[in-house]
Amino acid sequence: MPNIEIELNPVDFITVGTIGPKGQRVFHLQAGQGNRIVSMIIEKEQAWALSEAIRELVDDLDSRFPNPEGQADEEESATMDMDLREPIEPIFRVAQMGLGYDEEHNRVVLVAQELVPVDESGDPELNEPGIVRMWCSRAQMRALSRQAQETVQAGRPDPKLNGRLVYYWT
Repeated sequence: MPNIEIELNPVDFITVGTIGPKGQRVFHLQAGQGNRIVSMIIEKEQAWALSEAIRELVDDLDSRFPNPEGQADEEESATMDMDLREPIEPIFRVAQMGLGYDEEHNRVVLVAQELVPVDESGDPELNEPGIVRMWCSRAQMRALSRQAQETVQAGRPDPKLNGRLVYYWT
């Protein structure tokens, strides 16, 4: 199977959401452009780390490169539809993500790289990870950061319980 390489420049939407009950949720990173929807599976910890990294990056960008849209950008990020869109058909599980910035176009890029199991046959093409690049506005990134944080916090109050019932004896 050929390696996946998808470029969504710019995205129409980007979000993080879950499917399943608490304790068994599957986290998805999803973006779309036009009629194309790209979904990937991420870990809860990746969603949290992504939220923090985006917040730090956008705060740094705002101080170094003031955003021409300013307050309108903040208001737009608060009203975005952050629900997952159907169909939710993940193309791969994400191994790692990275963030970058294109000053000329004032876009933040989120790059997601596929988790690839080690192939013992030695075929190098089978070990090449798929890549998805999602080019977003700062407003979209702010909204994604908030959504990822809220989604992570919406889980079980004590994740160590892992969905198990704990009995306390007095």
